[in-house]
Amino acid sequence: MTDYSYETAVDVRLRDVDFMGHVNNAVYATYLEQARQAYFLDVVGVSLVEADTVLASLEIDYVRPIEAEQDVTVAMRIPELGDSSLPMEYEIRTDGETAATARTVQVVVDRDTGRSAPIPTAWRDRIESDRN
Repeated sequence: MTDYSYETAVDVRLRDVDFMGHVNNAVYATYLEQARQAYFLDVVGVSLVEADTVLASLEIDYVRPIEAEQDVTVAMRIPELGDSSLPMEYEIRTDGETAATARTVQVVVDRDTGRSAPIPTAWRDRIESDRN
């Protein structure tokens, strides 16, 4: 396992499980979203609902299935910051083992213009502090 600065638990809900008894592959993106929301609240100090960001990209590599009864955590980090982009790397873990790795990019946007905007200084400071 790689060193991640943040980790949060997610609940496996009955509706997450497909007819084979595994968490459906599409649900992994929801687990990432839950981890992003927790990270923004805990580290950045703002809810994703209030943050002016959009998801620009999402990539998931599946390693092994998640069973319905397993404990799931999502570890994450921001490897670098762009001017307006927040790349995030994740590791979805079940019972301490890697189930998937993922990468997303959030982009800060100006609500009025819909164009990218600089990452707020307060966010940048909190993220940098978490990375160190």
